[in-house]
Amino acid sequence: MSRNYYITQPGRLRRKDNTIYLEPEAASRIPIPVEDIDALYFYGELDLNTKLLNFLAQKKIAFHVFNYYGYYSGSYYPREYLNSGSLLVKQVQHYEKPAKRMTIAHEFVESAVFNMLRILRYHTNRDKDCTAQIEAIETILAESRNAKNTNELMGYEGSIRDLYYTAFNTILTLKTPLEKRVRRPPDNPINALISFGNSMMYAACLTEIYRTQLNPTISFLHEPGDRRFSLSLDLAEIFKPLIIDRIIFRLFNRRQLDESKHFETNVDGCYLNESGRKLFIAEFDEQLKQTISHRRLKRHVSYQRLIRLECYKLIKHLVEMETYQALRPWW
Repeated sequence: MSRNYYITQPGRLRRKDNTIYLEPEAASRIPIPVEDIDALYFYGELDLNTKLLNFLAQKKIAFHVFNYYGYYSGSYYPREYLNSGSLLVKQVQHYEKPAKRMTIAHEFVESAVFNMLRILRYHTNRDKDCTAQIEAIETILAESRNAKNTNELMGYEGSIRDLYYTAFNTILTLKTPLEKRVRRPPDNPINALISFGNSMMYAACLTEIYRTQLNPTISFLHEPGDRRFSLSLDLAEIFKPLIIDRIIFRLFNRRQLDESKHFETNVDGCYLNESGRKLFIAEFDEQLKQTISHRRLKRHVSYQRLIRLECYKLIKHLVEMETYQALRPWW
């Protein structure tokens, strides 16, 4: 089950005894069930203090902050409590040795593309012909297996994703078509949704990494850098098509999201408005709660748990217990 709490309204966050309360402007305070959550997502303008931060650290709860337009600004990442020096050494070794790094990086790309192709085939079978994109992506994917370093591989992955996005106009009927992927700032509703959803996916992956012994700053596909948790970017590649893109198609095809009602456009670009954000957040949370029957574990697991399981598989690969095979949905 999803164990997240989303705050979309302005107010003050305060700790009293062993409880956290949200005190919205001109409204009764709302208790937040800290014993039952893994992460907080802040979308409203909130006031908080160090007493609260210490309490969240004590409860091992990360929180993720999003700006006025709903895009990721940063995370409060409590002190790691599952440290493993030996795993850290293994993680660094796999990053530093090109062959080992490329093995993992290729798996991230193969899984991501598998999930993209799965979506395109699904819609092609429902009279939304994406055959041209499918064939072109398969050709580039085959070429990408010869990439000698992560820069080359990322180039192939970028080309694949550009082709994949061209199919959005086939799958969706919109007043404003997606001409190309534009990020900063997004220039139309689809780009706004992709950026908003991807930022949520990065935060969700970071939350799950925190619950394992992995170091979030050491990645394999994306280049590690200062002031970013790049391993969450790696993991998000797998889950963006599986979770975010499916939500986008579902919300538009069911006419829950409307280009006129749920977006605002100004000189800074195009963004989801407050009601649009709430719709997307609710759908994202429901998707994380949804369960599937895991054929290996022989039990039902949620989509959020699948992210954690991906971390565990990566750990097994790093300690040479089991070769990493990134998620390829079977359900």
